[in-house]
Amino acid sequence: MMIYKILRRPEWDAFRAAGQTEGAPVDLADGYIHFSTAAQVAETAAKWFATESDLVLVAFEADRLGPALKWEPSRGGQLFPHLYSPLRLDEVVWDKSLPLGATGHIFPEGVW
Repeated sequence: MMIYKILRRPEWDAFRAAGQTEGAPVDLADGYIHFSTAAQVAETAAKWFATESDLVLVAFEADRLGPALKWEPSRGGQLFPHLYSPLRLDEVVWDKSLPLGATGHIFPEGVW
């Protein structure tokens, strides 16, 4: 199962340069790295990144993240994937720009 992380371009650039990340500021504050499933990612983008256009959608294979990935209740009681370890660049399956269109973010084909 693919899970997704939305990063601002500078966060993505820093991740690529370092080879790993502890996450975005919200992740550091919460103590884990937030992810969304395909069914959750559009709502995540709308809720937390509504006016941001220079974003990167990064895909990961949930099974490859190991036991540090926990499924925990969040928004509306839905289970969200949370990673309790640094994220490594070699765990990235793909990354694509997530531009902002007139009616919201434009997701790449194949996310759903």
